Amino acid sequence: MKLFGSSGTRGVVGDGLTPEFVLRVAKAAGTVWETDRAVVARDTRTTGEMLANAAVSGLESVGVDVDRLGTTPTPSAVRYAGEYERPGIIITASHNPPEYNGVKLVGADGVELSVADLERIEEHVLSEDFGTAAWDEVGASRTIDAVNREYVEDLLASVDCETIADADLTVALDPGHGAGALTSPEFYRKLGCEVVTVNANPDGHFPGRESEPVEPNLADLKSLVKAADADVGIAHDGDADRAVFVDETGAFVAGEASLAALAAAELEAGDTTVAAVNVSQRLVDVCEEVGATLELTPIGSTNIITRIRELRTMDAHVPIAGEGNGGIFFPEYRLVRDGAYVGAKFLELVAERPVTEIVAPYTDYENVRINLEYDTDAELDAMLGAAREFAESADADPNTIDGYRLDYGDAWVLVRPSGTEPKVRVYAEARSESRARILAEEAADALRAALEE
Repeated sequence: MKLFGSSGTRGVVGDGLTPEFVLRVAKAAGTVWETDRAVVARDTRTTGEMLANAAVSGLESVGVDVDRLGTTPTPSAVRYAGEYERPGIIITASHNPPEYNGVKLVGADGVELSVADLERIEEHVLSEDFGTAAWDEVGASRTIDAVNREYVEDLLASVDCETIADADLTVALDPGHGAGALTSPEFYRKLGCEVVTVNANPDGHFPGRESEPVEPNLADLKSLVKAADADVGIAHDGDADRAVFVDETGAFVAGEASLAALAAAELEAGDTTVAAVNVSQRLVDVCEEVGATLELTPIGSTNIITRIRELRTMDAHVPIAGEGNGGIFFPEYRLVRDGAYVGAKFLELVAERPVTEIVAPYTDYENVRINLEYDTDAELDAMLGAAREFAESADADPNTIDGYRLDYGDAWVLVRPSGTEPKVRVYAEARSESRARILAEEAADALRAALEE
């Protein structure tokens, strides 16, 4: 696909992502979808309203009425779409910096569109093949005010509220100024937790921290956990479809460790789980221990969702799936990454024992990630060529399902282009940080050298 990557399409607003582009995507989606009403929602980004207006206009121009949900987490918008059987357009760039925004497309079943469905819409965008409604048949929009309240109510009905409430937990919460600021504080309080917050005012400038919930951006949350003597810290990204954690000592919990802990609580012999090609050995170990099958896909929620749907047609039981960045699916709840729900499922574990004990079996690995930026397609081609040569000359058989992954038994390294930013990412994992760093830097150096030629 040229337009839609691993999680929709994103770009810097005004430079690649414009209202005109969003208008075309909306017109194409409205042309392809067999519906008379669709949904438009957005996160807190400063450009969100402008781009949502473009999406509404595009849908209305092809005769589709629109439910405007306003600012709401992506999982909330997805819930609404599925509940009312209306496809939708979500204006969000998830964890990207504030100058970015993007478009995510959701089907009337409340699930992100498959690759095949995205390709159909992409064809209409590229060929500018749009339907046109007559002046007296254009769509109309209405504002839906209850979507955040209904989302919280749905969450409360879907988790073990009694167990969490009885544990009398203190939760330190960092929504990162994103859409989760409108729902997660209320949700965790209604679960019976004492909630203290930081960066909890919705603000598309992200003044308190960058939107991506990675360790360098969570110093305030770590401090808050210690100051409040909290049992756990929870952080979201901009559209709140991810959750990462800080333990009771104020230490960051690797997303790969929390995914493994949640998977260990959910998986049984004969089950299947799905993860991306950058999967941690932690999850591999859990699957081997319980007798579950691990399926790998290219990185990105779209690819994981597509594989889960395929497995369901084969009667496979997939209770959990996801990536080590905090984006986790519980498909029996809903086939969407939901940061608030993931946080609550983790609280069910914290109600029984401290976070440090929960993740202790999954702390034997260290991860390193290096991002290499490029400016032109020629630079990207040069780096990918270098990655191919590096992989072919390595003392390991490369897995090429998405980029180049080299497994060494005790460690692995992966090189792949980002699906959402002009970057090539290098991932490495080993039992020591120094070993992971060496693997990552060796691969990154090969790519850097290609740029200098």
